[in-house]
Amino acid sequence: MVYITQLIYIKPGSESVFDAFEAVAIPTIAKYNGQLLFRVRPTDNQFIEHHIDPPYEIHLVSFNSEADFENFKNDEERKKVLHLKEQSIRAVLLIQGHKL
Repeated sequence: MVYITQLIYIKPGSESVFDAFEAVAIPTIAKYNGQLLFRVRPTDNQFIEHHIDPPYEIHLVSFNSEADFENFKNDEERKKVLHLKEQSIRAVLLIQGHKL
């Protein structure tokens, strides 16, 4: 099992474009033995401490294998909407790990 955590920073005013990308990308996760474990849009008062800009969204996703994660990234339907991701996302911090 592989776990992917993403801190997602979007460009101001691009929320609807980002939502359009996610409308395709999120359902695609399940096609590749993945599961969206949580998706959070934190507010400023939810942080106990931070030394970086708070992200717009935080995702935790699991895949059965590295190959499943790679297949998800290479999905043809998802690739068709990558331009929406590029238009709306300023930066992503992706952390990949395994359960200990």
